[in-house]
Amino acid sequence: MRVLVRRAAVLVLVAALMGACSKVPGVYVYEKDGQAAAAKPGAADPKQYVADTWSAKIVPTVHDKAVDVATVAAAVAKDPAAAGKQYGHQSGTGSPFAYMVKGTGTVTGIDTSVPTGPMTVEVGTTKVTIATGPVIAGTAIRDAVGFISFGDFTNQIDYANVANQINLKVKSDVLAKVDLATVKGKKIDFYGAFSALGPGTIFLVPTELTVAP
Repeated sequence: MRVLVRRAAVLVLVAALMGACSKVPGVYVYEKDGQAAAAKPGAADPKQYVADTWSAKIVPTVHDKAVDVATVAAAVAKDPAAAGKQYGHQSGTGSPFAYMVKGTGTVTGIDTSVPTGPMTVEVGTTKVTIATGPVIAGTAIRDAVGFISFGDFTNQIDYANVANQINLKVKSDVLAKVDLATVKGKKIDFYGAFSALGPGTIFLVPTELTVAP
């Protein structure tokens, strides 16, 4: 009888330790309190989600809701917190504000020595840098549009992959249609989004680019 009692006690202890280990990073699966590790019913596939929403919803949302970039830049310079509340969107508490903006300016150059291929555009007295690749990174468009939620996806990896898929669309559907070798000195119309990662910095990921003939 004592042996059975001891065995039962050991099993209870093991179960308790296993439960505790599930909260330890690197042991089993780390979960935030209240967050299930199992796939969410109806969770969206990132690649298919972007394929379905890029032309139908993402690009039109940026086009319709974008604010003049000079207006946003001036507001951010004056009061970043107020500008974020008025013009921006956060993907979560503590995340940087992301903004949808538009503008027309003159291309002054592209730095092809940098993987992101920053293209400098002067919009009046406002300087905008537009990513032209080959590397397009960040989560600006995903975060700025306001309707893409972490809760729509299985986990953080899938949510991050949505941003990656959007950036691939930027490369294939926006940048691939522009002859970047000939844009210097030309006027360009743009729509896109940027994350306020640093004061005075506008590093735009474009959803639309139109170069004047």
